[in-house]
Amino acid sequence: MKDDKMKIYIDGKYYDRAEARISVFDHGLLYGDGVFEGIRIYNGKVFKLKEHIQRLYRSAKAILLDIPLSEAELTEAVLETVGVNEKADGYIRLVVTRGEGLLGIDPSSCEKSSLIIIVGDIQMYPDEYYRKGVSVITSSSRRVPSDCLDPRIKSLNYLNNIMAKIEAKQAGCLEAVMLNSSGFVAECTGDNIFIAKGGELLTPAPFQGALDGITMQTVLELAESTGIRTRLCTLTRYDLYNADECFMTGTGAEIIPVIGIDGRTIGNGTPGRITRQITEAFHNLVTA
Repeated sequence: MKDDKMKIYIDGKYYDRAEARISVFDHGLLYGDGVFEGIRIYNGKVFKLKEHIQRLYRSAKAILLDIPLSEAELTEAVLETVGVNEKADGYIRLVVTRGEGLLGIDPSSCEKSSLIIIVGDIQMYPDEYYRKGVSVITSSSRRVPSDCLDPRIKSLNYLNNIMAKIEAKQAGCLEAVMLNSSGFVAECTGDNIFIAKGGELLTPAPFQGALDGITMQTVLELAESTGIRTRLCTLTRYDLYNADECFMTGTGAEIIPVIGIDGRTIGNGTPGRITRQITEAFHNLVTA
C-alpha cells in the first residue's frame, strides 16, 4: 500500500496521512511526554503483540500516564488498523502521548491522553549488512543513568539516543554502542547488543541501561531452546573487542551482525556460527 493510502488511527478515528494531525500543544510534542512501541507484522500476523502491549502499559504506569483503552480494546484497535491498511508485512508504531495541555511541563493541564496507531513499512539497513555485518563505534554520549530514568520505560524522549546516532553517522557508521554512566555497555542507539564468547551468549542487563527488548528476550529464548547458554551480565568495551561474535537485536533491525567495533575486528570479521544459528531460528519463528 502506498503512503497516500495509509489510514492512521488517532483517538478512535482514521485519517489519511495528509490529514493526520495532533495539537501543537500536545505534551508528547512539547516535552516528549509519552510512551510508544514499535511492532512488526510478518505474514499477516502481528509478532509478539501481547508482549508489546504489556510493555506499553508498564511504561505508562511508571510515568502515571493513563491509556484510554483497556489492553483488550487496544489489542483490537491495533489489529483493526492493520486490517484497514491491508498490511501482510510491515511495521506498527503505537504511541500514547500525555495529550493537549498548557505551556509548561505540569501534566495536570492535560485533560486526556492521545492514542496514535501508524501502520507502514520499515527497513533499518540494506540487505548486504545482514549478510556481511556492520562496523560500529562507541559513542561519547552516555545513557541516562537508571537512577534518573529507568531504561525499561520506552518513552518518547529519545534525544540521548539521537545524539549517539548522529555521532555514529558522522563517523561513517550506522550504529553506535552506548555506555552507561559507569562506563559499562548499555545498548546501541535503537537496539540491544549481544556478544558470543566461549559458546555462551551474553547481553547487558536492563539495570545497566538497556531497554528490556522484546527481540532481545526472543533471542534469549531461542538460544536456550537450541542449547546455547545465555547470561545477562555486565560488559565493558574490552569484552566487546575480544568477543568471538557480536550482533544487535531490535524490532526494526531484527538481528544484524557486528563485525567491527572502534576499529577492532570482531572474531574473524564475518558473521559467526552462533549469530547465523540465532538468525535462522528467528526467521523460522517469525515466518512460521
